[in-house]
Amino acid sequence: MSHHERPRPILYRNGSVYSPADPFATAMLVDGATVAWVGSEHAAANLAGPDVLTIDLDGALITPGFVDAHTHTTETGIALGSIDLSACRSLGELLTAVSTAAQAGASTILGFGWDESGWPEKRVPTAAELDRAGRGALVYLVRADIHSAVVSGTLAAGLELAGVDGWSDGFVVRGAHEAARKATRRLSDGQRRSYQQAALLHAASRGYIAVTEMAAAHIAPSDDLRTLLSIDGPGHDLPLPEVIPYWAQLTSSPEEVRELMLGFDGRLAGLAGDLNVDGSIGSRTAALREDYSDDPGNRGTLYLGEDDVTAHLLAATAESVQAGFHVIGDAGLDVVLRALEATARVTGVEAVRRSRHRLEHVELADDAAVEALVHFGVAVSGQPVFDALWGAGGGLYDQRLGGRRPGMNRFASLLARGALLALGSDSPVTPLDPWASVRACLQHSNTLERISARAAFIAHTRAGWRLAGRSPMLGQLAPGTPASFAVWEVEELMVQTPDARVQSWSTDPRAGTPLLPALDTGNLPVCLQTVHEGRRLYSAEGFDGR
Repeated sequence: MSHHERPRPILYRNGSVYSPADPFATAMLVDGATVAWVGSEHAAANLAGPDVLTIDLDGALITPGFVDAHTHTTETGIALGSIDLSACRSLGELLTAVSTAAQAGASTILGFGWDESGWPEKRVPTAAELDRAGRGALVYLVRADIHSAVVSGTLAAGLELAGVDGWSDGFVVRGAHEAARKATRRLSDGQRRSYQQAALLHAASRGYIAVTEMAAAHIAPSDDLRTLLSIDGPGHDLPLPEVIPYWAQLTSSPEEVRELMLGFDGRLAGLAGDLNVDGSIGSRTAALREDYSDDPGNRGTLYLGEDDVTAHLLAATAESVQAGFHVIGDAGLDVVLRALEATARVTGVEAVRRSRHRLEHVELADDAAVEALVHFGVAVSGQPVFDALWGAGGGLYDQRLGGRRPGMNRFASLLARGALLALGSDSPVTPLDPWASVRACLQHSNTLERISARAAFIAHTRAGWRLAGRSPMLGQLAPGTPASFAVWEVEELMVQTPDARVQSWSTDPRAGTPLLPALDTGNLPVCLQTVHEGRRLYSAEGFDGR
């Protein structure tokens, strides 16, 4: 085909299409970057011909592509090439993993994903233990929540971490953790690009057409985001998922907001993301109203005060720019809600609502806080797999919070009151696995906070675009919408609800509701192809014969 020759339309048929335009659709025609038609197999037969490329779905499902509402792309790429410690079930297993890496000759050992709350020892390794296991190597192992880490004595000595706030015999939080992370993230532009491409290619293979990058100076320098924005989207040789970028930097004036929004080629969706009001439950740095159940006297850490949060909200609201913060604990959320109230007194509540401010995580919120979020028009970016990993009785939340555990990750309450909820992974905190997020919503540890598969699916697709202020045409498949979708190998399709008191699923197409994959079969859907605005980002080997 010549450079200027128009590509043939593509007809997908003999499968299922998740489309509000036709809940019974089995075929879809794509013409360039646009969905041209969806409909029945009988009608599809009339569209086939030599000028149309036909792909037999063989029962596969087409859905809108997923949008991850909260990711860290470079960190995800690094994690993909580091030791995965998420499967470690004891302190001994973690030390064995470090020892194995040292025996292979590694002089610097990076690892991700450990969680001591499930270990019999219920403690983290000391610096000396890591020195012995690592045979003198520089060791940096970040906890599953990425808000703390353990480091070897060799790394700590070189950075003089013993004199930095947050040091505790190899366990690092706050300033000590930031220093250790920066020391292990001194990357060239080429290294950054390589890690970022690896992460985005991995995302495409999991059905993501876009990832929301939560960039912040305490995570990586601004050059990291600039490099990322130079490789995504149209015009590049390697098709990759789209990056929706946020930059987390405090402001105190509309002039600062305007200047920052002009940076990064004018692509920023807002000044939000991991602008940390507090820390995490796992590292006991999330700010709580009451003490941690397993650490009396500790109520976590507030990194930002009400004055700072208010100043940022005032400046952003004056420019109708989306601001936002990382907030997990209820005391941290109290700070943000008081700041929103103070901002509304100055600008008026309608100006606050127009700015569409967002909050990341919002794990612990009571009814009054949920109502306040809705009142101010604040959207929530939630991570359902947090509950799947840590929400069960006896799990991390139970250990840290005791009786407050049922108040965590209140997805049903947020949606019932009309809040905009978008879902993500916080990768590499949890894997890039969208159907695992949908399943976690159906199986929430608090039955009152479960939501249907359809609600979770919309929150993980269309809502991700809405949260970033993008076109309402994105996130659905109908004639005239962008050709942005994923194709899935599925075992069974059904309508699923979260209410155990009623029939929870149906395979009867007469219900008139588009069907989604059964998520209780033990096998999650497998991605066969990912396409964004007509550009193929990923195809499983042999799927389309090209």
